[in-house]
Amino acid sequence: MGPCRQEITAGKGGGAEEPAKPLGPQPDRTEGAVVVTARAAAGRRGKTGAKAKPVAGAAPATEMPGLAARRAAARLLAAVVDARTSLDGLTDSEHGNPQFTALEPRDRSLVRAILAAALRHRLSIGALIDSRLDRPLPAKAGTLLHILHVAAAQILFLDIPDSAAVNLAVAHAGSDPRTRRFAGLVNAVLRALAARKERALPKVLATTRDAPDWFAERLIAAYGPETADQIMAAHRIEAPLDLTVRTDPGGWAQRLGGRLMPNGTVRLVQPGTPVPDLAGYAEGAWWVQDAAASLPARLLGAVDGLDVADLCAAPGGKTAQLANAGASVTAVDGSANRLRRLGVNLERLGLKAEIVRADVATWQPDRLFGAVLLDAPCSATGTLRRHPDVAWTKSPEDIAKLAAAQRRLLDAASSLVRPGGRLVFSNCSLNPEEGELLVADFLAARPDFRREPVGPAEFDGLDGLVDANGDLRTTPADWAAEDARWSGMDGFFASRLRRTG
Repeated sequence: MGPCRQEITAGKGGGAEEPAKPLGPQPDRTEGAVVVTARAAAGRRGKTGAKAKPVAGAAPATEMPGLAARRAAARLLAAVVDARTSLDGLTDSEHGNPQFTALEPRDRSLVRAILAAALRHRLSIGALIDSRLDRPLPAKAGTLLHILHVAAAQILFLDIPDSAAVNLAVAHAGSDPRTRRFAGLVNAVLRALAARKERALPKVLATTRDAPDWFAERLIAAYGPETADQIMAAHRIEAPLDLTVRTDPGGWAQRLGGRLMPNGTVRLVQPGTPVPDLAGYAEGAWWVQDAAASLPARLLGAVDGLDVADLCAAPGGKTAQLANAGASVTAVDGSANRLRRLGVNLERLGLKAEIVRADVATWQPDRLFGAVLLDAPCSATGTLRRHPDVAWTKSPEDIAKLAAAQRRLLDAASSLVRPGGRLVFSNCSLNPEEGELLVADFLAARPDFRREPVGPAEFDGLDGLVDANGDLRTTPADWAAEDARWSGMDGFFASRLRRTG
C-alpha cells in the first residue's frame, strides 16, 4: 500500500524540469467527417498488412530525434494501464524505469507531460481514436493502442506540432515488429485526429467521463452525480502548486506572484521556475503542501509545548507544521529512505523533530502522547489531479484491503493517546470506506473514544468543508474559482477524536 504524500517535495523528479505547455484545440482545416478504415490506411492494395509509405522528410527511425522519448512514454503507459504500476515509481529520476532514466532531463519532462495528458484524458482519447476506425483494432493490439494514445495526447493536449507527433508515432510503429504493418493506419488515424480536433475534442470531453466505471460509480454514490461530475472535471486539470509558509503568507503570496487561499496556503499556477529555484526555498521559508493536506494537523488545535506523535510521517509536511507551531514532535515512519528525506526537509526548514523508524502498527514507545496524528496510507484517490495514474492502477479490491489496513493502524494509534488526549485520523482518499465508514466502525467498537466535531469557524478555510458529523471532507471540486487553474484541492478526510478513558 502506497502512502499518499505530497508535502514538502519539489514534485516528481525534483521539480527541476519544465513540462510541455498545455495547448487548446487548433483551427479546424477540414470539412466533413473523416473516418479512417484499416483498409484505406494501408494503401491501394487494401490490406492492413501493406507496407506503410515513408513519411516525407523523416529521418530513419533509429536516428529520429525524440523517438526514444515516445518509446519510453508508450512503454510506461503500458506499465500503468496493463500492469497497474505506479507512475511515480516508473518516473523516479534515480530508480525509475531504465528506458526512462536513460533519457536526457528535457525528454524526461516531456515523457511525464505526455503520460499525464494521456492518463487524465484516457477515455476521451480512446473515443476519438475509435471514431476514426470502422472496426475495432485486433484484440492483441495493445502496443499499437499505446502508440496511438501517446501521439494523440500530444496532438490534443500538448504544445507539440501535430506533424512531429504524427511522424514520430509512424516511425515508432514502423520500428516495432509487432506494429510495423499498422504504420500506415497510425499515420492516417492521427492525421484525421489532428484535422478534426477543434470540433471533435470539445464534444467528446462534454460526453465522456475520464475515469473507470467503478471509480465514477463510487463517486456518484458518495457525492451525488453533480459533485461527482465536478470532481472528475477537476481531475482533467493540472493541480496548482500549493505552499505552506512559516510566517507572513500574505507577503510571500505577493513576492511569488501567487494567491493567498482561505486557509493561509500560498497558491501558484505554472510558476515557470523549478521549485528549488523559487524565492524562499533555500532559506526554508515554505514547503510544498496541498491546501487540503495542511488542514488535518490544524485540527489538533494549539500544540505549543505539546508532545505529539506524527505517524506515517514522511516526507514530513505535517511534521513541519506541528514543529513550526511549537509542538515537540515524534515523527514515525517505516521507510528509511523516506525518513532520510524527512530529515533533509526539516534541516532546510530549520525545524526539529525526533525521528523514529518503526512499523506504526507495532510501535510501542515508553510513553503516551497528548496528541496523535495518523495520516494513513490509502488509495490516494483524492490526489488524482497530481497522480492521474491512480484511477487506472487501483481497484475496489485494493480499496477494501487498504481500508482494513487503515483500521488496524487506527487501533494502534489509539493506544498511544493518553486519557484526555486528541487523535486525528486522516487520509487522501475520496472513498467513504476509507474515511467516514471506517471512523464510524472504530467508534462503535471503542467506547473510550468519542468524536470531537470540527467547527467550521475554528479557523479560516473550513467553510463548506465540514460534514454533518463534524468531520473534515474535501474534494477537488471545492474552492471553485472562475479560472479553473486556481480551483480545487486534494480529496481529504479527517476526523478528530478524544480519548475519554
